[in-house]
Amino acid sequence: MTASTVDSASPVALAEGDRLAVDGIVLAVRVSPRRKRFALTVELDAEVTLHAPQGRPAADAADFVRTHRSWLVGKQALRERTRPLTPSKRLAEGEVFRYLGRTYRLTVDADRPDDGTVRLVAGRLILSAAQAEDPARGRSALVGWYCRVGREWAGGRIQPWAARMGVAEPMLDVADLGGRWGSYLPPGGGDGVGRMRLGWPLFQLPMHLVDYVIAHELAHVRVAGHGSDFWRLLGRALPEYEERRAELDELGRRMWMGDIA
Repeated sequence: MTASTVDSASPVALAEGDRLAVDGIVLAVRVSPRRKRFALTVELDAEVTLHAPQGRPAADAADFVRTHRSWLVGKQALRERTRPLTPSKRLAEGEVFRYLGRTYRLTVDADRPDDGTVRLVAGRLILSAAQAEDPARGRSALVGWYCRVGREWAGGRIQPWAARMGVAEPMLDVADLGGRWGSYLPPGGGDGVGRMRLGWPLFQLPMHLVDYVIAHELAHVRVAGHGSDFWRLLGRALPEYEERRAELDELGRRMWMGDIA
């Protein structure tokens, strides 16, 4: 079966693309021959994915889901509470944009070169009229500005945090990470250091929350997962990390992620 809903009592092996309904919970099925055991993930939109080893029947998967039902329901409820409420923006005079927790209004400048980069001048973000008239170009120019100023600002924050945590300072990129605030890639391919990537929307948030994400990703230089060792390392450098994580979950879902009205 593919792209169909499977009976949870079926002895038939699950297939990639199936949907499995278990006691009112519908799960998308991903199958891998390399996987040894079942696993569950709850996506940002509260959809549930079941990761299954190849050849395992739906009945076994249903038993696994029922065993972890309490965790699953709790995780879904958390995702619903923190579901993004991201607004759209207009490329129009006076529209408000955030940078490091402060608000700035957009100015559309008819005299600015069509290919000019966005600048922050006297508390106003300056966009050319041609860019404002073309949503794709305008969005690209604003995202490029966030990437540029974000990388410059964060570049001065990584070294002090890395020193505090006793980890190697990684290379830094600021880019579109598809809704993620940050990621860390360990060294590979002959590189001597890893690479931290920060999502451009992060730089709308107050400085202390950007610092939290930087410290979070730096903890991954030493610890790959989110087990007790990871949180212990982060907690030594940032004892208030739980409060900052909760604030990021609440405030972050209200940030602009690039949609143009």
